[in-house]
Amino acid sequence: MADNINLKVTISYKQILSIALPISASIVLPQINFIINNIFLGSVNQQSLAAAGITGVYYLIFAVWGIGLNNGLQTLLSRRAGQDRVSEIGKLMAQSVRISFIMALVGIIITWFLVPVLLKYSLHNQEIIDKCVVFLRIRIFGLFFLYLYQMRNALLVSANLSKYLFIGTTAEAIVNIVFDYGLIKGRLGMPALGFNGAAYASILAEFSGLLIIYVVIKVKKIDKTLQLFKFSGFDWQHSKMIIKQSMPLIAQHAISIISWQYFYFLVEHHGETALAVSNTMRNIFGFFGCFTWAFAATTNSMVSNIMGQNMQHQVPMLIRRIIHMSFGFSFLVFITLNLFPSVFLSIYSQGDEFILQAIPVVRIVSAALLLMSISVVWFNAVIGSGNSKVSLTIELFCITAYCIYVYVILEKLQMSIVWGWASEWIYWSVMLTLSYLYMKYRNWNKVI
Repeated sequence: MADNINLKVTISYKQILSIALPISASIVLPQINFIINNIFLGSVNQQSLAAAGITGVYYLIFAVWGIGLNNGLQTLLSRRAGQDRVSEIGKLMAQSVRISFIMALVGIIITWFLVPVLLKYSLHNQEIIDKCVVFLRIRIFGLFFLYLYQMRNALLVSANLSKYLFIGTTAEAIVNIVFDYGLIKGRLGMPALGFNGAAYASILAEFSGLLIIYVVIKVKKIDKTLQLFKFSGFDWQHSKMIIKQSMPLIAQHAISIISWQYFYFLVEHHGETALAVSNTMRNIFGFFGCFTWAFAATTNSMVSNIMGQNMQHQVPMLIRRIIHMSFGFSFLVFITLNLFPSVFLSIYSQGDEFILQAIPVVRIVSAALLLMSISVVWFNAVIGSGNSKVSLTIELFCITAYCIYVYVILEKLQMSIVWGWASEWIYWSVMLTLSYLYMKYRNWNKVI
């Protein structure tokens, strides 16, 4: 079966869906994991739910290092797939493993020594600070497994094998649910670890997902077809290529999540309930944005693959077709969220007052999802073209506008978090404008 892998893609709607739907499934399950974490923690107390917002966004800062690395890697792998240069895929993967281990070690060191200082000067509630420090010093060790898992995902998407993503993420979801249930409240014969139980459950889930994906790659003989374990020595040329392509994306993603962390720090100044509401919004944004992020990843891979086939003239049509589907899915989400907002909010067991405060924010977030569904496609077209420095520049403009807005609205004017979450409109509008202008009027055709 593996010997018949078709590495080249077409721009048909069927091809787009064949890549995007498995990716969306692989993204949905981790979001379900996160939501389940918060449901269990919400049943403990509101403080744990509020603290989960801080720790979740902090861990995302380092998780997106891996996303940046693997977005760059995915662009390179997709380009080689389009060029039928199979041996290059194995070489790139081998060097990426080395880079990811170094990145994970740096993330662990930063967390252990800098988090107490960072939180002390950013938050007001000492109990939440103490909870977050202990939790993060446990949770951060999951980076070793997470980065390798993300790398395998990049490989499968770029090789037109995204259908196998669902297997690993299903295993991850099951493991996370079982250990959340057992470790947070002491069920199934496990110790009751409370808030920290979610950290251990998440690490075990990430390890399980990585293990299952590795087994799939071996059983389906994908490793032999793509020569994944043939190259083991250090290769500076390929490492330099990966770093050059990925570092702007790593910086881009890290800056984006750091700005979100900044947003949560400002929300914390508005009280525990505001922080808990915002945490649930992140759940909703993450879960219902899964289809959009799947189409974004599809855009990155397909644009690079098409360019590898020297069919750059088809890229604009490809982008339009992906936008049609991305916006269509997001519109269904928009309607669902606005018709039944209390249904989604009630699962956090926080009472009627919490739901009343959260509903206006849901409406703001759902509208932002529509805008995001178009923006990320154009933005990932920029990434897929190989111009990662340009994507970083666009991100810097977006973040600057975003941070100025949230500071003025939440800190200076002390307006409600409803208007604070309208910052998503600012962010995605700037991204859409700059990405569209670049792809429309600049020379983005290059070889990587």
